[in-house]
Amino acid sequence: MTLFLENAWDPQPAPFGTWTVTLTNLSDAVLADFTLSLTTITRIMPEHEIHGARLLRRVANFHEFAPPEGLRLTPSASWRFEAEGLYRDPRHRNDAAKTAWVTIDGEHLTVQTADLTRADQAVPVPPPRLPVGHMTLPFAVLPWPNAITGTPGTVPVLLHAAEGTSLADLRLLLSVDALHSRLFPAARRLFQIAAAPGARELAFAYDASLPVEGYRINFAETITLHASAGAGRRYGLITLAHMLHGAHSDADFAFPATGSIEDAPRYGWRACHLDCSRHFWTIDKVRRHVDILAWLKLNLFHWHLTDDEGWRAEILAYPALTGAGAHRAADTPTMLPQLGDGPARQGGFYTQDQMRALVAHAASVGVEVMPEIETPGHAACVVAALPFLVDPDETPDSYQPVQGYPNNSWNPGVPETFTVLERIIDELCAIFPSKYLHIGGDEVARNAWLQSPKARILMQREGLSGTFELQSWFLRRIKAMLSARGKILVGWNEVAHGGGIAPEGTLLMAWETPEVGIDLARHGYDVVMTPGQAYYLDMAQHPAWAEPGAAWAGWSSPEKAYGYEAEGDFPPELAGHMKGVQACIWCEHFTTVQWFNEMVFPRLPAVAEAGWTRAANKDFLRFAAQVRLHPVL
Repeated sequence: MTLFLENAWDPQPAPFGTWTVTLTNLSDAVLADFTLSLTTITRIMPEHEIHGARLLRRVANFHEFAPPEGLRLTPSASWRFEAEGLYRDPRHRNDAAKTAWVTIDGEHLTVQTADLTRADQAVPVPPPRLPVGHMTLPFAVLPWPNAITGTPGTVPVLLHAAEGTSLADLRLLLSVDALHSRLFPAARRLFQIAAAPGARELAFAYDASLPVEGYRINFAETITLHASAGAGRRYGLITLAHMLHGAHSDADFAFPATGSIEDAPRYGWRACHLDCSRHFWTIDKVRRHVDILAWLKLNLFHWHLTDDEGWRAEILAYPALTGAGAHRAADTPTMLPQLGDGPARQGGFYTQDQMRALVAHAASVGVEVMPEIETPGHAACVVAALPFLVDPDETPDSYQPVQGYPNNSWNPGVPETFTVLERIIDELCAIFPSKYLHIGGDEVARNAWLQSPKARILMQREGLSGTFELQSWFLRRIKAMLSARGKILVGWNEVAHGGGIAPEGTLLMAWETPEVGIDLARHGYDVVMTPGQAYYLDMAQHPAWAEPGAAWAGWSSPEKAYGYEAEGDFPPELAGHMKGVQACIWCEHFTTVQWFNEMVFPRLPAVAEAGWTRAANKDFLRFAAQVRLHPVL
């Protein structure tokens, strides 16, 4: 059966306009007694007007509509309805139905969907995302070193280890070669142990004056890599791998005959986050993502393992978390399809063995893995999987956060909440050796828990007023659990709401605006800067309607992500609290690898260079010329 759905938006009436949906029956059968389901970022709010349909239910981005009673959609006929009362005005072509299906007698029929069009104007083509670019030195290194000189020479066939190279350095050399071969399977190999015609010799030297992540390379007949620690040697080898891969791959790039590089990163925290809840990425894709981070000299992988849409980490004490909380489907009322889903069951989770293996692999390429489980909000999957954590007397649908999930938070008034969390934390601590554990702490609805008798009793007993004071009480308990296990609590910037938790032993991520990070530092918190306006890689890359992506933080082109200076407005006296930068990859819009690559690159390399290369050494045109050599997922 061929069914087609079109979306159009008109900005009238203000403020958020009208969304028109048209379903056309291109089959040979008559449609009757059916419903239409959509997943869409443009949500219809509780107060709305719909002409030509009835909204049967809406949970977050899932909507189900019924046509007017008695409607029969004959072949080639269309059913059209209009909706006002939208969550916000659409801004990009992906802001309406991503997926759709018709349900008749329990059978789900797939509907082909079109992009959202504007009813009031033609849509211009957005400009190219990158200029052609140019190089002042013809060497392919990204991030660009902080001090580099060089004279181009003959490109070596490969680099081989000098005689007498230590076992540890040989292992590191071949580890970087293996990283390169995984990222570029068809490329020529770069490093080996034995000499060969046309190869250059590589020697290793120890220099205690260099920082742990720093290195120096002297280019001569024998190339010498100086470092004080394994991290610096690894980054020096990756630099050589970039240069040689670029010279092998593209005639615009060369390899130094003479010269030197002296380099160390600008920030200690150079991270990238990946949301595996909204869209489940297989462990093989996560492993390749980690390899890409290592290639870019990013040193921390923030693994977002839980959110409303799915629980992805196997917890042996509570198998229901992945049994019921890791999959979505149209016929599973507690976990309905969301953005990009069809009606069929989809999802997945990572076993503890897979997570341990990923941690070990990341360590082998110089990347630390920090897990995140969302508390106290973003927990719809938890309450769906563990209903004993729900206060039975709490008013149903009494609060909704910005994403529209009803009653989606761990309830601090239910004592079992902390028993469950403590067991989860114990299991995660046994898997992830990182001293950091991210507990979320963001986007709790402003009226959460206020209709829960158990929560109100707790608030009265503890002398707490309102949601955010109760949230702070909750997070202080979580921090005590983490401190007792030698972990540092990491959270989003809302952790400071309601009085917050003590700054000591706490690291917060400023995501809402850059100014939030400065304010957190004034209150004594260590801060990682990850503002949505520059470092959220799901944001559209241009304001044009035809450019896909999210829009709540505006838009972020590769040039904007590259040029943003995270410490630009930090007062000098607070600079010690600014620990570094992080890219965030939220996956509401990323339903395929192709979508991922379309949105993440070249901006992830741009953030990587912003984290490594000092402002005076950055050059966007040089970056634009180099970044085409970068691997993708």
